[in-house]
Amino acid sequence: MPESDYLAEGRRTAIRPFTQADAEEFTTRARESRDLHHPWLFPPDDLRTYAAYAGRLIEDPARAGFLVCERGAGSGPAGSIAGFININNIVAGAFRCGALGYGAFAHAAGRGLMGEGLGLVMRYAFGPLGLHRLEANIQPGNEGSLALVRRSGFRLEGFSPDFLFIDGAWRDHERWAVTAEMTGAIDGYRD
Repeated sequence: MPESDYLAEGRRTAIRPFTQADAEEFTTRARESRDLHHPWLFPPDDLRTYAAYAGRLIEDPARAGFLVCERGAGSGPAGSIAGFININNIVAGAFRCGALGYGAFAHAAGRGLMGEGLGLVMRYAFGPLGLHRLEANIQPGNEGSLALVRRSGFRLEGFSPDFLFIDGAWRDHERWAVTAEMTGAIDGYRD
């Protein structure tokens, strides 16, 4: 992956937008990660589903999708996809907020790559995207996801019963959020 395609780079990871060309690697990683993701998350694991999923992230201005890519030595070649972080339901104007969805792939889980990737996404969201707030809604039993937002400086704001329909049922979620001020990010908003 040429460095110019990265939106932001950290020591071990970099983020870039989804492309349709990522379908094969992404779906292979998703299939390898089914046990890790179940019952919390169901990323596309076939080419047809990926095409629709990535198309929405690429074309819809209320969404921004980022691939977290590993840099340098690791369990895969430099540039390999370690996970993904999406900002959904982006609202501009006075709200300037988006809702996060994310997942690590099994080969990258537990290695700190998603924490660094989330930091890069947060800086990008609070900088070039001009957002003020990011929210993450997480099922109470999803310890890995809860640990990620805690480490990233999110605060617990509440509990939403029957919040999202996942894996055949309405699931309770904890509401976590972070603002640009909480991270010390420069507010990129312009009237």
